[in-house]
Amino acid sequence: MNPAPATDLPHPASRAGAKLAARFIKPLRQQLRDWRAGEGERWIFVAKAMLAAFSALWIAFRLGLDSPNTAMTTTFILALPSSGMVLEKAFYRLLGTLVGCTSALLIVAIFPQQPVALFLALALWIGLCTAGAAMHRNQQSYSFVLAGYTACMIAVPAIDHPATVFTLAVTRVTEVGLGVICAAVVHDVLFPRHQSRQVMRTVQARYDSFITFCQQTLEHSLSPAQIELHHLRFAADIAALESGRAAAFFEASHARAHTRQLHAFNNAFMSALTTCYTLHRLLRRLRAHPPSPVLALIEPLHATVAAALRDDLSGARMEHVRAALAQQAAQAQAQAALLQPERAQRIAFDTALELLDRFVRDIGAFAALYHGLTQQRQLQVSDPVAYSPRTPSGIVLASGVRAAGALLAGATLWYWLAWPYAANAIIMTSIFCALASSSPRPVAMTRQVLAGFLLVWPLSFLTEYLLVVRASGYPMLVLAALPVFALGSYLTTDARRAGVGVGMSMFTAQVIAPLNQMQYDGAAFLNNTLSMPVGVALAWAIFAVLLPEHTMGQKDHIAAALWREALATCKGSLFRRKHRFDHRVRDLLSQLNAAAGPKPGAPARAVVRQGLTLLELGHSVIEMRQLIAANEAGAVRNALELCVDQLAAYFRAPDRTSSAAVQYAVLQAGPPIREALADATPARQARLRMALTDLHSIYTSLLDQMPHIPGDTHHAA
Repeated sequence: MNPAPATDLPHPASRAGAKLAARFIKPLRQQLRDWRAGEGERWIFVAKAMLAAFSALWIAFRLGLDSPNTAMTTTFILALPSSGMVLEKAFYRLLGTLVGCTSALLIVAIFPQQPVALFLALALWIGLCTAGAAMHRNQQSYSFVLAGYTACMIAVPAIDHPATVFTLAVTRVTEVGLGVICAAVVHDVLFPRHQSRQVMRTVQARYDSFITFCQQTLEHSLSPAQIELHHLRFAADIAALESGRAAAFFEASHARAHTRQLHAFNNAFMSALTTCYTLHRLLRRLRAHPPSPVLALIEPLHATVAAALRDDLSGARMEHVRAALAQQAAQAQAQAALLQPERAQRIAFDTALELLDRFVRDIGAFAALYHGLTQQRQLQVSDPVAYSPRTPSGIVLASGVRAAGALLAGATLWYWLAWPYAANAIIMTSIFCALASSSPRPVAMTRQVLAGFLLVWPLSFLTEYLLVVRASGYPMLVLAALPVFALGSYLTTDARRAGVGVGMSMFTAQVIAPLNQMQYDGAAFLNNTLSMPVGVALAWAIFAVLLPEHTMGQKDHIAAALWREALATCKGSLFRRKHRFDHRVRDLLSQLNAAAGPKPGAPARAVVRQGLTLLELGHSVIEMRQLIAANEAGAVRNALELCVDQLAAYFRAPDRTSSAAVQYAVLQAGPPIREALADATPARQARLRMALTDLHSIYTSLLDQMPHIPGDTHHAA
């Protein structure tokens, strides 16, 4: 009989290795992963920024360019967290540079050796470009800014020597193009962070937060103030998703069909958000009055929808919810017929059913688009409307006037001081007046940049005259300048100190990066480095003194712009009017959110409340105008046209008299619409019921939010 084989026992060394791995190696790997996801990301960003900067500087040296530091500065300006953002800004930087250089050539050609006329033309150009930047968002805005101050950077040095302007323009385009190529290659090839992935994470977070918000709204677990703050943050989320989509568009992995679906997702989100608010306001109004049997009939339907929102909202699930809701609505209508509530309560009941059905349809469309994006399914969507931002006209005008005034003020000081280096100060003033005009807090932004200039000034002097001057080759030059450049790039990764980091990076790139023919002149160094913070300080003073209330997101300008947008729904073409109106109102609220900070106060919430009410009224106006366009002349059309006209008058002058006129017109429109329901086709009946819902929403909105007649107890329609 063969003996049983001996079992293989683990070697003592292998047991010791397993214990060592469990005790030290696995925790070390986890710590490395945590570091890579946090602090490691910041240092990888710094390493890529340094590689792009010094690669551009080396190539500029090899090509013999006049100002290699321009290529280096470009890489710092383009150093952004994701490859999509880098590529987007690179494209618009090159475009803005080309436009700016072309305009400089034209201005110098028209006004050669005429300083006064040339500065007036430059002021007009930079004012127009800054105003255009205020009207756009993201890197499109930056392209306008760049076109303005690039013209200043080319034309000002050529005042006394206009024949050199073409050489300056060509050199500028070449150096900026070199920096663009180096930054794009480094950030898109080495450890790339794709913007498309960040967009999908944003989509998932948006979906989860909105579904939770709707569930809490239907369950009455949020106060009115909390709901207003949620709407304010959702407006910022809409703008942020559009910004991310615009950057992801430049990545090769991002298809155009994906862009269309993201546009449709944003549009569906805005529609569902508005319907949710209208439904919430109606329910809050019903609860504010004495208890009625109508509220008891509506509550179970809301509970059904709230329960459905806890599950995955697939297409089959939404069909089941709609079927169950239709059955419950039929039962509720039968009970309401038995109870015979008073006319006002019956109208509120019918409106609540219509709004709930509309809300479920909107949520279904929103969920379908979300699942199509996350599951990478190609959905057939109608041609979606691109995001349409809106900036109050007063802020646009003030931005242009401020930038033009800054240039003229700098030119006046240059003439008065007769300081040769004042040209650098003028350029810095123009740059930061244009850049900060698109910021909700331009004074704080310029203050941070100025702090970065002042902090790095002594470090730059020490680096230049103790280290760089002793460097015997390019590798030693890199080692000498690397610490101060890395410090600036590292600070840009901290949101609270990003402005300081930007200031440090721009300052060091201009004063430390050597030229092909270096001349070490201490007096020139001090004059040059003094002119830069002087220019930024002048920009800061201009923002603090000249039209300080006319900044992005200022609540009074936002409130006035919301009224103008509501008025625009009463006139003009209806083609895509609803989407454009949604985009512009949400964009205005996004600007308000950026200016209000993390804790908006009561005045900001009041503007949000007003904006949501005007959004609801605007939707009702658009839907009534669509019904007017589909109707022939008659009582229904005449009644709706009168409502739209009275609402237009109210939007122009919102007072007690115009509010009362709208309420009266709404009350008079109800009977003819109800009479037309009797012999209407099913499709026309649906539109007429929607009109009754809109009339009720308009009437109750005026009673709840706007000036109204005390003691009035009528109800719409």
